[in-house]
Amino acid sequence: MNHDLKIIPAEKKDIPLIFSFIKGLADHVDLSHEVVVTEKELNDTLFTKDSHVEVLIGYYSGEPAAFVLFFPNYSTFLGKPGLYIEDLYIKPGFRGMGIGKAIFRYLANLAIDRGYGKMDWYAAEWNESAIGFYDSLGAKPLDRRKVYRLKGEALISLSKIS
Repeated sequence: MNHDLKIIPAEKKDIPLIFSFIKGLADHVDLSHEVVVTEKELNDTLFTKDSHVEVLIGYYSGEPAAFVLFFPNYSTFLGKPGLYIEDLYIKPGFRGMGIGKAIFRYLANLAIDRGYGKMDWYAAEWNESAIGFYDSLGAKPLDRRKVYRLKGEALISLSKIS
């Protein structure tokens, strides 16, 4: 592991930094228009006693370089919990320095220490560099699966069906 890199759990005081990483990620994937979260909402949801969400920040030579947000999920087929990576973002100036691999290694160790049986995330089909990186780690894409999402009006509408 690169000795200039430190990966540490985020704290409540890091909310402005986390928010900036979220905006950077959204810009990177051309989804800035979908970011509606505020720093207050992050404050109200990330660091509460009921939250199962965790955030790590990677500092390279003392500079914030990357973040990852993850939480537990569960596999009925394995009969074990897993770790789901919602977001991973490395600032452009820090890419190609081994930070992504170090973060995945950190998460793999965390998953094993917690008795988890898997790690999951999804990648945009167009992001060939990310897919190549995930392949290099030994990760395999899940075949015959498609991600579905209910949000906004569709979620509200479904909740009202009797």
